[in-house]
Amino acid sequence: MLFDKMSADMVKAMIECIPAEVTVIDANDEVVGWNKHETRLFRRPMEAMGMNFRQCHPEKSLAMVEKLIAEMKTGARDKVRFWIDLEVKKGEPKHKILIEFYALRDDKKKYIGCLEFTQDVEEIRRLEGQKRLMD
Repeated sequence: MLFDKMSADMVKAMIECIPAEVTVIDANDEVVGWNKHETRLFRRPMEAMGMNFRQCHPEKSLAMVEKLIAEMKTGARDKVRFWIDLEVKKGEPKHKILIEFYALRDDKKKYIGCLEFTQDVEEIRRLEGQKRLMD
């Protein structure tokens, strides 16, 4: 595997520097980790660690997330992508937020959990022309 030679500190640093929020649940639907604790768009209280995702997910979208996870467990779905408009800073225009869920599978394709990947893509949406590495 490509990451076998990486130390735990290196893996942690890599996950923290990804320009997105990552949350992971295991095969038992328990929250087992997340990154960017201090700067998240969707904050997670430390008490959420080890909780069933149903206990810490907004009620308005819970049924959809439960359906998605059920489909990932059966193998009917491996990923889903959607986006929302969200006020990131009070009084400023809303940002486009991209949210993706990915089924985590072992080498035998058995479901072992789910990764939620959330990214503020507002700045990316405004890119024009090109900018070279050292420009």
